[in-house]
Amino acid sequence: MNENEIKSGKQQANILDKIVAKKKQEIEADRRRAPIVRLEESDNFFRECYSFREFILDPARTGIIAEFKRQSPSKGIINNTVSVREVTNGYVAAGASALSVLTDRSFFGGRKRDLIEARKRNQIPVLRKEFMLDEYQVVEAKALGADVILLIAAILQPAEIQKLARLAKGLGMSVLLEVHNREELDRSLFPELDAVGVNNRNLGNFTVSVQHSYDLAEHIPSEFLKISESGLSDPKTITELRTAGFDGFLIGENFMKQNDPGKAMTEFVNRI
Repeated sequence: MNENEIKSGKQQANILDKIVAKKKQEIEADRRRAPIVRLEESDNFFRECYSFREFILDPARTGIIAEFKRQSPSKGIINNTVSVREVTNGYVAAGASALSVLTDRSFFGGRKRDLIEARKRNQIPVLRKEFMLDEYQVVEAKALGADVILLIAAILQPAEIQKLARLAKGLGMSVLLEVHNREELDRSLFPELDAVGVNNRNLGNFTVSVQHSYDLAEHIPSEFLKISESGLSDPKTITELRTAGFDGFLIGENFMKQNDPGKAMTEFVNRI
């Protein structure tokens, strides 16, 4: 391994720490700009959330959580020319069970208004894809129109997971816990969770292997929805994951890298 490869590996290993450090700064700035009392005045704050479980398990739908993502730290720009409206409408027409919308701007090019727009234009659950660290973000997710929040075990202590999940449930939202390995899974399960997602992408170095989903499938208790996330580019893999017990499949880059993500999803679904 040469010097450049070593340097690149260290940069990748540090990216999650950088994201968390930046996110803490953003949360404090947001808290000053829009206090919780103001968030609670949002029209979305009083709407009844769509049930994540009902939509994922609806046999008339695909089980796919289709993601709107402009860029990522590992891939750079994926697609920054399409609109939230056209992409999410296309996903819904293709049979998406839920939508996932990135709201992190610094590393993923997301915007909070993307979530607001996706909520306004569609009638299926919307997941706020974000690095959730603080109760403020949970309340904000509700105000933006989210039906589901993501809690990442790699950046949260068990007590934090339970606290944030309990708040989300109290606000009527569903909770998706994301894990990458058995250790994260075993220490992070709480009754307040609705679903467990296995991220096939290592957030430390961004390598991807669907084997992570197969390895953890039997260890996820049956009361939780089982979701496989990332690296799902072959329709045959969806069929295999269903056989292994998975209920949902989060797919973003595979669709977003195409000029027409909605059409790409339609073609993908037709091959399952």
